[in-house]
Amino acid sequence: MTQLFDAYDKTYGDTVQSSVDFSGLSHGFFMAAKAAVIRDAVTAHFGARKPDAIDVGCGVGTLHPYVREQFARLCGTDLSATCIERARADNPGNEYRVCDGEELPYGAASFDCVLAVCVMHHVPPGDRVAFLREMRRVARPSGLVGIIEHNPFNPLTRLAVARCEFDRDAVLLRAARLQSLMTDAGLRNVRTRHFIFLPSAVSFARRIERTLAWLPLGAQYMTVGAV
Repeated sequence: MTQLFDAYDKTYGDTVQSSVDFSGLSHGFFMAAKAAVIRDAVTAHFGARKPDAIDVGCGVGTLHPYVREQFARLCGTDLSATCIERARADNPGNEYRVCDGEELPYGAASFDCVLAVCVMHHVPPGDRVAFLREMRRVARPSGLVGIIEHNPFNPLTRLAVARCEFDRDAVLLRAARLQSLMTDAGLRNVRTRHFIFLPSAVSFARRIERTLAWLPLGAQYMTVGAV
């Protein structure tokens, strides 16, 4: 998998955009939608305080300009050294480290908030609980672990995944399954919010999206659990 992502360190955005061109939406639209959902989860858990955060499987750090202001400190890790080099160059205010895929390069209880954004579908199903336990290990007591994933119940999501070159190993998982895995990993108060129902970023559309968060038909979902 490392070699697969190494090949896309300079063309990541273009590759993702080509997979969603059929929707008429930009890659930036999806980044902003993720950032908004992360912001809501962080505010609900930490209030006005800006937590420290790590993004596990951050790739080239495309999401980070959209979320940087939410955190006092933002770190990223990835299997791909070339992607980490690109992330460092594009986001000089953050900290990036290469990881080996089994253990994160940080000590226990290092972060308030531990995120993995569209990463879990690349983790072999048999390794997913161990992956989540490792995320929990680096989270501080009373911290938050958050996972954003593609929703396999959304047909347009499945089409986008099928069109994306570096998603060819993807094994999508249902939100209910992820909730069960997070509970098995020792996380508490696990809950899910679905998002991207409407192809619009206007405030009225966002308000409608919040009322639909329970409906498992959005293009993506975020599942969070407390440490």
